Amino acid sequence: MKVLGIRFCKVAKKDEAEGLANLLGENGLGLKPNDFGETDGFQGAVFPVDDAAAKGLGSWIEIWPAGEHMPEMTMLQIVVDDADAFAARAKENGVEVKGPDDAHGERIYYLEGPGGFPMSFQSKVK
Repeated sequence: MKVLGIRFCKVAKKDEAEGLANLLGENGLGLKPNDFGETDGFQGAVFPVDDAAAKGLGSWIEIWPAGEHMPEMTMLQIVVDDADAFAARAKENGVEVKGPDDAHGERIYYLEGPGGFPMSFQSKVK
């Protein structure tokens, strides 16, 4: 069992999300976001932090404006080599795990950390 990457996801009010994306971006800390092409206004930003992110593995930062189907939240996502094995281990250790859900080519499990902090771990569907 191996961790392949970490994703940090922040969903916030549009002006806060855009401000955070600007801070992380080329005119702030200098991270280069993925190109979403031509868009009307701020739609969100994804900042890959390693070469593996281009393959859906590795690590990145996601910043999104809140909306009807995306509430304000901060979430930690852990990319692993085998989500089912991680889920089995977590359950053996008494961790309450929900899922799996298969979406976007990934098997995803969810859990709630201390203070209600949302977390997930996922792997490519085999």
